[in-house]
Amino acid sequence: MCCDTVAASPVWVWGLPLAPLSFQQTLEKIDALIHAGKPSYFITANLHYAMLTESDTRLKPLNAGAAFLLTDGMPLVWASRWRTRKLPERVAGSDLVPALCGWAADHSYRIFLLGGGPGVAEEAARRLQERFPDLEIAGTAAPDLNVMSPEDRRQLFSKIRAGRPHILFAAFGQPKGELWLAEYCEELGVPVTVQVGASLDFVAGRVRRSPRWMQRVGLEWVYRLWREPRRLVRRYLANATFAIRMLLRDVVTRRDRRR
Repeated sequence: MCCDTVAASPVWVWGLPLAPLSFQQTLEKIDALIHAGKPSYFITANLHYAMLTESDTRLKPLNAGAAFLLTDGMPLVWASRWRTRKLPERVAGSDLVPALCGWAADHSYRIFLLGGGPGVAEEAARRLQERFPDLEIAGTAAPDLNVMSPEDRRQLFSKIRAGRPHILFAAFGQPKGELWLAEYCEELGVPVTVQVGASLDFVAGRVRRSPRWMQRVGLEWVYRLWREPRRLVRRYLANATFAIRMLLRDVVTRRDRRR
């Protein structure tokens, strides 16, 4: 296990132990991890990640070893309404990345950007420093994990450790990023690491986010599907099927409890 669990009494939703944290509480929890100084990772969990956790046996122990799991999906927030304890709000990774960078700039924390397509991390770093002039970027790298040799990995770890980042954002996709961070977080030696999906693409301007009103009402997926139908249609159909099945299970469970 890479780190001690810091989010007590999670709210269990569709197989995920989700931390009942608001956005501000999340920033404070991450700050506490930085001050603790031990290598750790946390997970931004959305509907897709819940579906992956059910089917991929590697993810349940990975979730148990995480500092905490954030609720990065409105369906999970809505599903918690059927439970005794409810999740306060969605904490989207794509909102958290710039907020954490602003927090880092204010607290003299260093950031490392890892992954994404060619040039994405560098462009994201440039834009973040334009937005937050006091932000210190400890480094960027975009390795291809599929062809990375042990020597390549040693060199990458040396570069990351030399930069002494407090926070490392990785963009390798689900669940590859989560699995990689969990496996190597001790060797990385970074107090806070997290897989952030498409967030670096958003920051770098490679992918446009949905309008704010669509994010608020949980329709960001509609916008992304419209923008990238070929890439996302099969994923979203699988997510929808999973969500319907989980909702039906919740209905049956709730009915049985009332008997």
